[in-house]
Amino acid sequence: MSGLGRRRRRNWPAFAVILGALSLLTAGYISTFTRVTIVDGSAVHVLHTHQETVGGVLREAGLSLLPDDVVNPPPDTPVSRNLSIFIQRARRVQVRIDNSEPVILRTQSRSAQQVLDSLGYTIGENDLVKVNGQFTNEIPPVNPDAATDIVADIEFRHAAELIVRDEGGPPATIKTTAPTIGEALMQAGYTIYLADNVRPALSQEVKSGAYVFIERSKPVTIRVDGREFRTRTHRAVTADVLADLNIVLYGADRVAPPLNTPVEPNMEIRVTRVSHDIVINQDVIPFDTRWTGNPDMELDTQGLAQEGAPGVRERRTLITYEDGAEVKREVIADFVAREPQPRIYNYGTKIVVRTLDTPNGPVQYWRVLRMLATSYSASTAGVATSRPWYGKARCGMAMRHGIVAVDPRVVPLGTNVYVEGYGPAYACDTGSAILGKRIDLGYDDNNLVLWYRWTNVYLLTPVPDNVKYILD
Repeated sequence: MSGLGRRRRRNWPAFAVILGALSLLTAGYISTFTRVTIVDGSAVHVLHTHQETVGGVLREAGLSLLPDDVVNPPPDTPVSRNLSIFIQRARRVQVRIDNSEPVILRTQSRSAQQVLDSLGYTIGENDLVKVNGQFTNEIPPVNPDAATDIVADIEFRHAAELIVRDEGGPPATIKTTAPTIGEALMQAGYTIYLADNVRPALSQEVKSGAYVFIERSKPVTIRVDGREFRTRTHRAVTADVLADLNIVLYGADRVAPPLNTPVEPNMEIRVTRVSHDIVINQDVIPFDTRWTGNPDMELDTQGLAQEGAPGVRERRTLITYEDGAEVKREVIADFVAREPQPRIYNYGTKIVVRTLDTPNGPVQYWRVLRMLATSYSASTAGVATSRPWYGKARCGMAMRHGIVAVDPRVVPLGTNVYVEGYGPAYACDTGSAILGKRIDLGYDDNNLVLWYRWTNVYLLTPVPDNVKYILD
């Protein structure tokens, strides 16, 4: 082991003795501290001190006193164990007397009355006292966290006397601390309407001994636009009352009573809004279709000569409303705004006789029709053999080849025709099923050929006197 290590072992006991001595001294010093509690308003401080007086403790705590602050016990009081020190800070208040410039002072007073007494002011029965704008006498405690150290704004106002004459009645004396005439009257229980005339004006400052004259307005009720207004007015006639309320009359609006009627108390003025509306109804007039013969067009040809257009019939109705409700409806006009334009078709009336070469030789015809052809014979015509007209056509001729049944509205009876694929024929029979462009070809029973197809039927000359130009 080195010599240095041996020396360290020899010094260790001495070190321990010194450390123990220091610990005993420290413990002894701490044990001599005195515990003191300081209550400064809402703040509480606890100190352990060797100070001998209350003043020394406050200085050690860094708490300074201002004039008018109170310490209990006093600063020269000796410190004892577990002593409690109470600091009662003076309140900093601002005092205004009758709207004069404010005065700031520090006080131990807890009420506005104590502060005013200290300033030599006596509070009368009708005088006004406010603390921080409230009707209270109490001054709040100091708040160290507040933005300002002024804890109270004390307002003191002596009551002034006013003599009030209401609508020519007997004078009444009121005492008030209100700053204006209007506030004084309101506090005294007077109801002042906007239209009432008050002299001096409501905004004027109150001056003791002043006279106040109230000229009352008249109550009226106005009914307009679904609402009811209750107001008061000094106006002489109904028209001026409406003008004050910015009620504008339009067109046929009515007022009851009339606009020049003198205003009476509790009058009711009724405005009836009168408006008109014109309703236009249009009905379509359908156009018709017309056919006109055209001698330049060949028979059985057609063409559109004019496109049709509907017309318009217009009806105008005047509707009268009163306060939004319909009261009258009157037709003031009923006319054709646009005449209908008919649709016009042209049909040919020009008859051209042509020649058709047939196996039986040439024939002349003046009309050719495309018809549905069927066939029949005496036994297939649906007539009992016991009937006297069995086997006979309508014209009385015997049923045979060359006799055809037609619709007389299309092919007149007695017309000679040529049926393509059948041959020449005579139209002298009809049938309940033979309607329109249909033809029933006659045969003998022993040579019946069944037909059901479309074929051309030529109407042979001569041309009849009465030609049906348009066929059904």
